[in-house]
Amino acid sequence: MKDHRAVALFSGGLDSILAVRLLQEQGWEVICLHFFSPFFGRPDLADSWRETYGIRLECVDVSHEYVAMLLQGPEFGLGKFLNPCVDCKIFMLRQAEKYMHEFGARLIISGEVLGQRPMSQRRGPLHLIQNRAQVKGILLRPLSAGLLEPTTAEKEGAVDREKLLSVSGRGRKDQLGMAREMGLEDVPTPGGGCLLTQAESAKRYLPLLEVKGHVPEPRDFHLANVGRQFWSGDFWLCIGRDKQDNDRLEEIRTDDDYLFFIRQFPGPLGIGRPLNREWPEDVLESAAAWVCRFAPKARKSLRTVEVEVRGMGESRIIHVWPGDAEGTDWKEPQWSARGKKTLMQGFKEDTHGL
Repeated sequence: MKDHRAVALFSGGLDSILAVRLLQEQGWEVICLHFFSPFFGRPDLADSWRETYGIRLECVDVSHEYVAMLLQGPEFGLGKFLNPCVDCKIFMLRQAEKYMHEFGARLIISGEVLGQRPMSQRRGPLHLIQNRAQVKGILLRPLSAGLLEPTTAEKEGAVDREKLLSVSGRGRKDQLGMAREMGLEDVPTPGGGCLLTQAESAKRYLPLLEVKGHVPEPRDFHLANVGRQFWSGDFWLCIGRDKQDNDRLEEIRTDDDYLFFIRQFPGPLGIGRPLNREWPEDVLESAAAWVCRFAPKARKSLRTVEVEVRGMGESRIIHVWPGDAEGTDWKEPQWSARGKKTLMQGFKEDTHGL
C-alpha cells in the first residue's frame, strides 16, 4: 500500500538493518537508500545486502553535492577531524526527502540511536537536524522512537509505537539481542564508516583543501584515498603500494594527470595531478626518482633507471637515479589541528567555497 511505504537511510550497519526490519514487521514497504561519495558508502556490497537481507536497495551517488556542502563551509562546524556530522545528517535527510516524494512514500526511516554519537545524536542535535532538514513529523527513528516525539504516522496509528524501541547510549547489547531475535545471522561489526572522521584519511584530504586557487572535485578525493600520498608545495604525487593500488590508479587517472611508469623493473605506478599548472621539468624529474624509491629492485640495481612519463598528451623517458629527488622535498601529509582551524576560519570568511 502506498500509504505504508517508507524510504530508509541504509548504511549497511546493524542499526540501519534493524530500523528497516522493525517497519517491515508492521507491514510497511521499505525502499532502502544507500548514499555514497569518496568519504562513505559501499555500493560494491549492494548485491550482497539485497541477497542477505532481502531488501529493495537503491544506491545513490551524492559525491558532487556532498563535496559542495563540505567546501561551502559546514554551518555547524567540524568534529575532531574533517567530519561535518550535523550538516551531514541534514544533507542526508534532505536527499532522502526528495526520494520520498519520488517513490510516493510517507516516512523517512533512520537507524540513529539517541546518545550513540556525541556530535549528532544527542537530543538537542536530533531535534535541530530534523527541523533544519524540514522532516519533522515524517522522520522516524525506530530504535529510539519511544524516547522521542511521535511522528504523524504513529499518531494516526499507521505505525504501532508500542512495537518500536527505546534504545539509548553507545552500547550494542540491545541491538545484538534484537538481531538474534530476528534471526539475523550475518551481523555487521562496527568499523569503516565515514573517512572524514579518521585521522589517516583526514590528513590526506587537508592539503587538497589548503591549495589556493584549486577547488577540489570528487575525483580528487577519490585519488587521495589510494596508495601513498606525497606533497611538495602544491605539487601532489600518489604512489601505489601494491598491484591493487596500481590497478586503481590506472582506473581513476585522468588525461591531465602525469603517469610515472618504471620501464626496466617491477614497481609502483605514480600519478601526479596538476592542480593549478603544468609541472616544470625539475619537478617531473624528482617525482620520477621518488617513484623509483619504492621499487626495491630498481634501488638495488645501482644504475640509472628509465621512467616513462605520460601526460598532457605526451609520452617521454626520464633517466633518474632511484631515490634522488634533489630540488624538491616530497613529504607525506600530516594532520594539523592548526590547519583545520585555519580551514574553518576560511569557511567563515568565504561562504562560496575555498
